[in-house]
Amino acid sequence: MGKQTSLYQKHLDASAKMVDFAGWEMPINYGSQIEEHNHVRNTAGMFDVSHMTVIDISGAEAEAYLRYLLANDIAKLDETGRALYSAMLNPDGGVIDDLIVYRMSFGYRLVVNCGTREKDIAWMNQCADSFDVLLEERPELAILAVHGPLSLEKVCEVLDAEQAKAIQGLKNFRGVELGNWFIARTGYTGEKGIELIFPSEQAGQLWERLLSAGVKPVGLGARDTLRLEAGMNLYGHDMDESVSPLAANMEQTIAWEPEDRDFIGRASVSQHRIDQGAGKLSILTGLVLEQRGVLREGQKVLCDNGEGVITSGSFSPTLKHSIALARIPMNSRSCQVDIRGTLAEVRIVKPNFVRFGKKVFE
Repeated sequence: MGKQTSLYQKHLDASAKMVDFAGWEMPINYGSQIEEHNHVRNTAGMFDVSHMTVIDISGAEAEAYLRYLLANDIAKLDETGRALYSAMLNPDGGVIDDLIVYRMSFGYRLVVNCGTREKDIAWMNQCADSFDVLLEERPELAILAVHGPLSLEKVCEVLDAEQAKAIQGLKNFRGVELGNWFIARTGYTGEKGIELIFPSEQAGQLWERLLSAGVKPVGLGARDTLRLEAGMNLYGHDMDESVSPLAANMEQTIAWEPEDRDFIGRASVSQHRIDQGAGKLSILTGLVLEQRGVLREGQKVLCDNGEGVITSGSFSPTLKHSIALARIPMNSRSCQVDIRGTLAEVRIVKPNFVRFGKKVFE
């Protein structure tokens, strides 16, 4: 049996179908993945994401260390509570992981993927050797994400007055420390949302209060279709250590200025940028199949100027047809996907399909 979060019994009580996910026993759904997906788009749903890894970083050189470790520049975090999405690169410019970093009163907090935990921690410790920093993993913390148009309202219903007041005015990618709780406006669904990081022994009580407020539990299955509709990458599928962030629609995670900031992988991704300008780099884009059929990871994409591959694909419950992220040659104008030996015409669109429950591509 795999590792269990503090909410494992609550998942069983809610009739969850449990599966192995990177060594954790996690809920794939609680009956209907499509109903869970639609509940997030229409009201509010909650996800147990306590399997993710929380790492706190403090010390005199914490800022200098993270400015070297990450492709994005945490100097942008000019206030406590601000958040930043970044890639952590290897020297060849491949993506070791993608993560969120928050500025905290004690330094910084990173939330990284559970499937990359061991290699992330090993790499971070290796890179910390020449810096005066302290890295502390926080396995005693739970993470509960609540997303949907009514998420903020529902969370405020179940928190105490001080907590509710503190989060009502939070803007996107902002958080607030409330004792041993940290609550932030970040997420992975393309909807309004709140993520709560707090002591795991309090998770069951918060779960029950949210259930009583009408917030339904949502499994990993709907979390995946929600993030795909939002055009958000999944590590190990849409990018990994062999893929440049520029070939994964992640250029926004690289801070090129100031030019004198050296970060791991900078020389390599600078060359990737030159290759991109010359049209030599593949890109991650969106594909839409509006006829019958389902786009799936691994399917071959035949473009007018070469071949590509689908990295993530599924039926979209919101749009009622299939969508995908695919890595294809730059400047492709038309594509077909090989679906079980049959070539299906697809449209190339920006890799962002749904935001706040609405279609966003033409």
